[in-house]
Amino acid sequence: MQDLIICSVGCHAMEIAEIVERINRVTPTWNLLGFFSEKKRHEKCRGLTLNGYRVLGTIDDLTTHRNAALAIGNQFQDPFPVERAVTIIDPTAFVSRSAKLGNGCIIYPGCFIGYNAVLGNRVFSLSGSVINHDAVLEDGVCLCSSVTLAGGVHVEAGAYLGQACTVRQYVRLGKDSFIGMGAVVVGDVPANAVMVGNPAHKLKDRYCQTASRRP
Repeated sequence: MQDLIICSVGCHAMEIAEIVERINRVTPTWNLLGFFSEKKRHEKCRGLTLNGYRVLGTIDDLTTHRNAALAIGNQFQDPFPVERAVTIIDPTAFVSRSAKLGNGCIIYPGCFIGYNAVLGNRVFSLSGSVINHDAVLEDGVCLCSSVTLAGGVHVEAGAYLGQACTVRQYVRLGKDSFIGMGAVVVGDVPANAVMVGNPAHKLKDRYCQTASRRP
């Protein structure tokens, strides 16, 4: 089994640890060593045991774990070697054999990834989300629980899709857009827009032009 470290210490990191255990019960794959915390949080996390696994340090300590792969939590912001990031898929998820997933994706229980779907690096999909045929999700897209993307949807980098929102087929969601929970998107969404309602309409910009966006 290959050594694995989860880069994050939030609640999703605890869940990723249990997904890794579920994978190992089906096919022994990962030797989970523990967690890396973000540098800015490490003093509060030093020496902690979380959900049965130790906080080992930060990404600066990776040299002491030269053979470890990395599972990247969706809020982990510190730079990391992308080539060492691995995709973690719960055994109950359906992933079409024609789908393509990049590095560092996390796919929770009960997700569906359909025919010819393409996911970039670090796509994070919570439980029960549906990514239908020919959908394209660029790097850093986050799907909350029970999101439904119809066929041919294109989601640009950094978009965040709130719980139980629905996106009509062939719609394009712009870079860094934010879709509110339960929203029903029936047309293209501009970059950086916060969309709410049914049918979805723009509420405001997600990031102010003078503010630094989250990495």
